[in-house]
Amino acid sequence: FKKNFLTKRQRFVTGVLVLSLSLFLVEHFLTQSGIYFVILLSFLTDVFLYWALRKDLKNNFAPQVFILPFLYTLAFGLFYFSLPPRLLIQLFLTALYTVGIYSAFLAENIFIVSSIRTIALLSSARTVSFVLSIFIYAFFTNTVFSSQLSFFIILPLIFVYSLLLIVHSLWTYTLEKKIATELIWGVLLSICLVQMSFLLWFWPSKPLVISLFLTGFFYIIVGLSHLWFEKRLFKSVLWEYIWVAVFVFIVLVIFTSWT
Repeated sequence: FKKNFLTKRQRFVTGVLVLSLSLFLVEHFLTQSGIYFVILLSFLTDVFLYWALRKDLKNNFAPQVFILPFLYTLAFGLFYFSLPPRLLIQLFLTALYTVGIYSAFLAENIFIVSSIRTIALLSSARTVSFVLSIFIYAFFTNTVFSSQLSFFIILPLIFVYSLLLIVHSLWTYTLEKKIATELIWGVLLSICLVQMSFLLWFWPSKPLVISLFLTGFFYIIVGLSHLWFEKRLFKSVLWEYIWVAVFVFIVLVIFTSWT
């Protein structure tokens, strides 16, 4: 065999197929004990990513590249357990996971290459990454609020995955190896999300509605941060986020049980 008998894209495809099949088998044949296998698959996701990108990472290592794929597998795997164990639903979610994790792999590849030289696909990769981050945040938040865990466990969990997602999302705009800037922003914005979660803990609404509201809030503050880094924080652009804020607030109020 040749030393590099698989191309980078072939390695991506191999990793995606193994992860998708493994996740389907775990969710189909295992119950709550499958959570441990989901965690294992999350680490395996980063192993496949490193396998595909090890040449590019050799002289341009950035730990942020491993955040999104890891959290995507973990969030998807945990979200599975909150749904009815029906084959059709499992097949649909597996297909959705396959598309998402492959997109995540391609996006991380673009970020690593873009940190060395400018390429035209960077803007598209940022969009894909942000969309995946929104899905991850929604899945995590719905899972956390549906778990009936203690108040003192839920808030630290929200802080941790919020911080990781924000750090990665901001890194896609700076592409710096040092994470000091992203970390400071991440901590501040994560505290905002935790404070909002604290208020929503006492709000008489269902976990799904709360997760949608928090996800909308995540979209707003991270999206505004992107505009700040791009120096495009103009009044005309802000209206998009204002309307999102109005929409998610109306949804929260409408679907709140006031009785």
